[in-house]
Amino acid sequence: MKITGFNPIIASSKAEEIVKVFEALGFEKRHTPVVTSATGTAVVTRMKHENGYHVDVLALDRDIPRDMTGIRINVDDFDEAYAVFTARGFEIAPGDSIVDLGFAKTVIMVAPSGFMVSLMQHIKKND
Repeated sequence: MKITGFNPIIASSKAEEIVKVFEALGFEKRHTPVVTSATGTAVVTRMKHENGYHVDVLALDRDIPRDMTGIRINVDDFDEAYAVFTARGFEIAPGDSIVDLGFAKTVIMVAPSGFMVSLMQHIKKND
């Protein structure tokens, strides 16, 4: 398994405020796909800084008491990465599920210690 991307992700019901903070730091919006899972719909704002840094801001369609932070990890083999994490005690986040978006396969997982990982594989047309 090869890691192809690694950056912070912030999930919030007040995502636009977070996006504005990162814009003030020099990040620009790259794209905003909509993701629908068992827990609802979310808009992911992918942001990039001119120095190559990325941050994702996940706009949730429901109120949550506090923002959640985690790590987005892009991989070239979702199933292999999923097996690595589950073997180490990670579980799918409560209410979430593995989602196949056509262009990507993704799931949010939680470590035994509580930190969040957004695992993703981009699907290329020739895969």
